Amino acid sequence: MGLFFPQSRAQVLAPHPPRDPVVAEWFGGRGTASGQSVTPATALQVTAAYACVRVLAESVASLPLILYERRKDGGKDRATSNPLFRLLHDQPNRWQTSFEFFEMLMAHLTLRGDAYAEIMAAPGRAVAELVPLHPDRVTPFWAPDRTVAHEYRPLDGPRRILLQHEVLHVRGFADDGLTGLSPIRLHREAIGLALATEEHGARLFSNGAQLGGVLQHPGKLTVEAAARLRESWAARYAGGSNAHKTAVLEEGMKWEKVGMTSEDAQFLGTREYQTADIARIWRVPPHMIGDLSKATFSNIEHQALEFVVHTLRPWLVRWEQALKRDLITQPERFFAEFLVDGLLRGDIRSRYAAYAIGRQWGWLSANKVLEMENQNPIEGGDTFLNPMNMTSAQLTTTNIPENAT
Repeated sequence: MGLFFPQSRAQVLAPHPPRDPVVAEWFGGRGTASGQSVTPATALQVTAAYACVRVLAESVASLPLILYERRKDGGKDRATSNPLFRLLHDQPNRWQTSFEFFEMLMAHLTLRGDAYAEIMAAPGRAVAELVPLHPDRVTPFWAPDRTVAHEYRPLDGPRRILLQHEVLHVRGFADDGLTGLSPIRLHREAIGLALATEEHGARLFSNGAQLGGVLQHPGKLTVEAAARLRESWAARYAGGSNAHKTAVLEEGMKWEKVGMTSEDAQFLGTREYQTADIARIWRVPPHMIGDLSKATFSNIEHQALEFVVHTLRPWLVRWEQALKRDLITQPERFFAEFLVDGLLRGDIRSRYAAYAIGRQWGWLSANKVLEMENQNPIEGGDTFLNPMNMTSAQLTTTNIPENAT
């Protein structure tokens, strides 16, 4: 199927800048004040950023994604006979498991703001495979009919145009409705500062955890002698393995330290602040990336629940609605949904108290409780209890005599 382009294809594609921030700098982009080049690849070198991306990617990928069929009574059943069920739940393509696929695309989404997969059709199947596309090689643009088309630039072939029904596109937070905003690009300064801090720490310890100093010689040294002295001193006393060694100075030389120690420079405090600052970018609780400085026994469980409700749930909604738009041909009949019940489970005492309330008040059966606890059903466990001291409000009002006061 051909695609009609507007007046000039260049007019459509030209406004899109290079997606790699380093390449963007060549076209007039702005570098970070710390002097660090910040790209999705270099951002992952920051432990806090890597941990945030990994927490989000693995959390989404580990949740079961179920395709349901709506029932006439408002309920739902698992649509296991639909080929799309296995595609989403088990294996989207021939070489990736469901976990690997969603982990990869979620990492693309959290780093670059967009995730793409090509929808591969087959005879009798509108969706036979989902092939991930690297977002750095995809440029979406508006087609003349106001649908979204995509220019894809593979590494080993010519450029191709993919129409909207050929691409699964999950957008992050966007200001134009077309492409998501990259958190790395938006927060390059914060990540650049973290990179610079780590580099400073590495150089600090490579010099024996000192910021530097001056060797004073009472005589006058030639350029060659000064160079040999500097190299000899660095070989003997530089580096963490040489820290705290006793220096032997000859010919009246003196060592004078210059600058402050790492403790005086608040080095560790800066690194701790950068960890919390980067966690804010992806709204990940600090304790989930190894920062337990603000965690307590009383608040850690609530923070975990907040992560599911306020951090993870918006991402899941993005995924579910994108799947409905791009993959499901009968959205009035089928829909996909992530199961988050396991993440919302509290401690065993709280769970059993909630089960008891639901069972005693008649809206949970014994088998439903066993299912939520990942146990096998029992015979007769599908019956519901009815509290003896409760009755229908409608029944009560219809039985009141007319002359009652």
